[in-house]
Parts: sequence; C-alpha cells; structure tokens
Amino acid sequence: MRCGYYDAGLCRSCTWLPTPYAAQVEAKQRHAADLLAAWPDLTWLPPVTGPEEGFRNKAKMVVAGTVDEPTLGILDATGHGTDLRECGLHEPVLHDALPALAAFVTRARLTPYHVPTRTGELKHVLATVSPDRELMVRFVLRSTESLARIRKHLPSLRADLPHLRVVSANLQPRHAAVLEGEHEEPLLGDSLAFRVDGITLHLRPQSFFQTNTAVAAALYREGAAWVDDADPTSVWDLYCGVGGFALHLARPGRDVVGVEVSAQAVEAARLSAEEAGVTARFEEADATTWMTARPAAPDLVVVNPPRRGIGPELAAWLERSAVRHVLYSSCNPTTLARDLAAMPSLTPVRARVFDMFPQTAHQEVLVLASR
Repeated sequence: MRCGYYDAGLCRSCTWLPTPYAAQVEAKQRHAADLLAAWPDLTWLPPVTGPEEGFRNKAKMVVAGTVDEPTLGILDATGHGTDLRECGLHEPVLHDALPALAAFVTRARLTPYHVPTRTGELKHVLATVSPDRELMVRFVLRSTESLARIRKHLPSLRADLPHLRVVSANLQPRHAAVLEGEHEEPLLGDSLAFRVDGITLHLRPQSFFQTNTAVAAALYREGAAWVDDADPTSVWDLYCGVGGFALHLARPGRDVVGVEVSAQAVEAARLSAEEAGVTARFEEADATTWMTARPAAPDLVVVNPPRRGIGPELAAWLERSAVRHVLYSSCNPTTLARDLAAMPSLTPVRARVFDMFPQTAHQEVLVLASR
C-alpha cells in the first residue's frame, strides 16, 4: 500500500506502512507466539488476513479548519487540522461519503472545534458503513447549539448520500481527548443493519463492532467451529457487545447467554436474536459482577474484553470454577498472556491470529483453553 499522506509526513498513524504486508503478518504471529511461549504444546493455526487497504468500516475524523474550509482527519502537533479524506484504509463507500460530509459542515454552518482556543462546536464526524453499503453518521458536538441547523439541512445530506440510514448527534462538552460523550441525540433512524454470515446484527450509534468486517466474520466463524468441536450445552458470552459471538454460537439444545454493560448493545442483540429465531438471551450487566454472582458455571465461557483484559477477579473465578473451556478473543496479546497465566487449570490448546488492523502493530488473537 502506498500513501501520499505518509510519504509527505502528514500522517504516521499506519506505523508499519513501510513494512511489506507479509512481513507484518509474520511479525504479529511471532509476537503472539512469543508472549504465549509458556504453552509449548499450543497449536497455532495460520493467520487470517483480509485486504491490506480499503478495509475499515469506520471513519473517525477529527473536524478542524473553518466552516467554509473544514478538514476531516487528524490534528497536528499544534492542534490544527490535517485533512485525510483520501485515506486508503477506508472502505470505498466511506471514502466517497467524506466529501459530502465536509460539504454538509459548510452548508449547516457547523463551526469546527478549535483545540488551541477551545472554541467551536463540531469535534468529530464518525461514519460507519455496513456490508450492504448503508451508512451511519454521527456528529460529535460540544453543545446543542447547532442541532436545529443539522435537522434543517438533513434532507440535503440524505440527497447527497442515498444510502444514509442513521444519523445522530453525540454531545461531548469537555475539553479532553475523549472521542464521544454519554448523551446521543437521534436524528434519523436508530440502528444500522449489519449482515454477517447470514445473521443481521443491529448497530446502534454507540455500539461497538470490529473495524474490519471481513476479518470479523472470519473470527466469528472460527469461534463457532471451535465451540462446536467442544460441544457445550451451556455458553456464556461475556463482553458480548451486539451479540456477534453469542448469535453465531446459538444452536438447538445449547443454552447461550450474552452479558454486556451497554444497554444499547443489549437491546440490539435481543432484536437480532428475535429476528434470527435463535434462543440466545442477553443480560445488561458488568461481566465480572454478573458472572461472579452466578451459583453455577456453564460448560464454556467466551470472553472478548477491551485491551485491559478480563482482570484478576474474573480470571480467579474461571480458575476455581467448573468451566471446561474458555474461548478468549483478545485485542492485546500481553493482557491475554497475563490472564491465561492466572488460569493454570485451563490450558491453551488452539490459537490463531486475525489481522484486523493492517499497517499497524495491533492484532486480534483467538485462543481456546481447556481444562
């Protein structure tokens, strides 16, 4: 992949861009294997890869510049904007939508937030594209000052982007390096249909989904195959998000429960289960609190935590429980290795690297541990 922004020194987010892609994948595999070297009998399957460019289903663009000449991209060291509308990582639909979003900033007179002076309203534009090429757009604002203008000009944005299905405004009033706030103001639609392997997931504006749709689908398929090999009758999916793993694992005669702290995500997962006709149930709760309060353990537990991992309390509960298998999907091999070490009765037996994030050092690692 070639990038004019990188060559010009304007953006270095893709830290591994000068490294040939095959060498990137090899390095990620080696890094994960080194961190899990304490289990020499662990079977490593070949890494799963996708396109090395045009793969991102999300565009997280900092808005800067002026109303008449906004930039969508990142901030430089002085807090001023660098426009990255031609970024080669975005899926084509996102790439093609960014000029219309920039034009909308001007049309609706949305003043870009100026970090050095702490003035302005519009901080970020967040856009997501589904496998069916439909769009969700979120405007991250400092206040409600511009909401009326966004609503007024929304028909023109829909005319420019015929596949636009969801629009919302997120309120983030703090001057802080925080992407979004807690309050979301719906402006159009409520969820984006995300079809993955025949299952329709529903992404609400604040829901999480992997940024690489093709590799995420492969991750769910692999997880489902490993779980089917283990043949559990009961499964808990912790940190389940909108239900990606839980819905792929649901089978007749198998009791599946997903647990997620986000009310939006749980509501979306329940809708997906109802539409798919599967028996998975979903609970709104903190994963550790919910699990450690259960009187009995299931046959298999899926964990897909944030970068900090599952932590000592949950790992200790799993270690002393009767759980026979743990399927661990990790975006941080360092905390993965730490958590596995805290569960010595559960031996990692199978692992695979999924390259969700080409051109960077980040990776997803799937591990099956069995008692």
